[in-house]
Amino acid sequence: MPTPAPVTVAILVFAETSASVVYGMVDLLASAGRDWPLIVGGAPGPQLLTPVLVGRSAGPVVAGNDVAIVAHYALADCPAADIVCVPEVNLPPGTPLTERFRDEIAWLRDCHARGATLATACSGALLLAEAGLLTGCDATTHWAWCDVLARDYPGVQVHGQRALVVAGEGGRLVMAGGGTSWLDLALYLIARSAGVDAAMQVARLNLIDWHQIGQQPFARLACTRQVDDAVIAHCQVWIADHYMDPAPVAAMVRESGLPERSFKRRFAAATGMSPLDYVHTMRIEEAKQMLEAGDAPIEAVANEVGYEDAAFFARLFRRSVMLTPAQYRKRFRAMRQMLEA
Repeated sequence: MPTPAPVTVAILVFAETSASVVYGMVDLLASAGRDWPLIVGGAPGPQLLTPVLVGRSAGPVVAGNDVAIVAHYALADCPAADIVCVPEVNLPPGTPLTERFRDEIAWLRDCHARGATLATACSGALLLAEAGLLTGCDATTHWAWCDVLARDYPGVQVHGQRALVVAGEGGRLVMAGGGTSWLDLALYLIARSAGVDAAMQVARLNLIDWHQIGQQPFARLACTRQVDDAVIAHCQVWIADHYMDPAPVAAMVRESGLPERSFKRRFAAATGMSPLDYVHTMRIEEAKQMLEAGDAPIEAVANEVGYEDAAFFARLFRRSVMLTPAQYRKRFRAMRQMLEA
């Protein structure tokens, strides 16, 4: 049978991204169909996907860490692509994007209207939201941008715990979460375009482990950035040293000098979390560090971060992290020990 024409995948490049994600996706996508026969049989097979790099203009783009990425095509000259990939946007969460990415956003709208599948890695999902393509859809992004995505685009249903979300008509919007979940994205696109066997071959060659537990175990407390409300900012600093105290919310109310109702309203407006949820999150993050670094029993960890009821702590930890404390320790303690050796 004749070999089908490769699927064209256009990868958007811009200065505010990282070369590792861009070229990592190029390597995985181009590997599909080609490299497995080379390794096991000595001759390359047909390449099933053809990645091309597209920028505001053709030529070098100096991206993160001063690494030059060479765009093959300008936006206006890019050949029709079956799939368009948007890598991470390396900007602080909440940075206005419309003016900075006006041309790219317009191009993404046009590609989607022509029937392309749009796929994003990490914070790249924010560009789909800016384009108005995620309204009424499920979505995910890097955990540090989830609150921004939910706040600034209220029509989007954000699933911060998921490493991969497929949404939109015909499943033509595909989003990966943070960090190396772009590997999941690449495997999914290969499976969808060239078949599951091709994706599995790429996974085996590159020793890729699917991020089935999601991204919550890796999340850290993004909301600890100091807010504009000076009273609430003072309480953030105070609670960072007193989160393990009994009745921490009542103590923060006293520290603020505000009526309880006013304090809770201002705290939620400033941080996007209730004071109690904020305290729980800080305690869970400290518990993660303790589980990674030491051998203390789970009950002792719970007590150390402020919970007298270890069973309640375990339930809260699992709901937040998607792993039990014991599972978290088993998964991440060895990693920390290896990195500290």
